[in-house]
Amino acid sequence: MKSPKDPVDHSRTTRPHAGETMKDTKNLPALIVVGLALVAFVSALAAHGAGHHDVGVGLGSASAVLLVVGVAWLGIEHLRVRKMEDRWHAEHPEAERQKPSS
Repeated sequence: MKSPKDPVDHSRTTRPHAGETMKDTKNLPALIVVGLALVAFVSALAAHGAGHHDVGVGLGSASAVLLVVGVAWLGIEHLRVRKMEDRWHAEHPEAERQKPSS
């Protein structure tokens, strides 16, 4: 059974990280940042298509920065969840450890 702060489902699934994003909302801002990166990228393409290359370069640069920040944030949060899972397995040695799918 998971504690309120443990996003890993230890007992009901063979894929303990399935739905991690839905259970652990601490990475929701990272998903929003990645979404903003996508919007900035599409805007950069539109600006280049309209001939506004200076705006396109600025939006493209902003898109790259937002994407790096968002993906790094998601990676850090995933590592936090994996550490919580490792700690849970250390406290419950009788539980079978499933191979992570992520």
